[in-house]
Amino acid sequence: MPKIEEELDIALELEEPKMYKVLLHNDDYTSMEFVIDVLMGIFHKSYEEAEQIMLQIHQKGRGICGVYTFEIAQTKVNQVKQKAKQNEFPLLATVEEAS
Repeated sequence: MPKIEEELDIALELEEPKMYKVLLHNDDYTSMEFVIDVLMGIFHKSYEEAEQIMLQIHQKGRGICGVYTFEIAQTKVNQVKQKAKQNEFPLLATVEEAS
């Protein structure tokens, strides 16, 4: 049986995945220290970065913690929700498509 080699000329177009912002929202009950702890532990921010983001959340009502692919953003939101619940804080994290 003869060996047949075929060349496949298929052009694959790869698109960059959509990116999503993870936002933390201000409330009247969650402590500033807890928000800093969340930013350092879940979002791997330095203390200085965490403090700046926490102040933005406090002053503007919400702040961006990071920009990720959808699955990672959802995971971060779930981690925040779980940690907030364990510590009895109503801290809200949401996902928003990055522009």
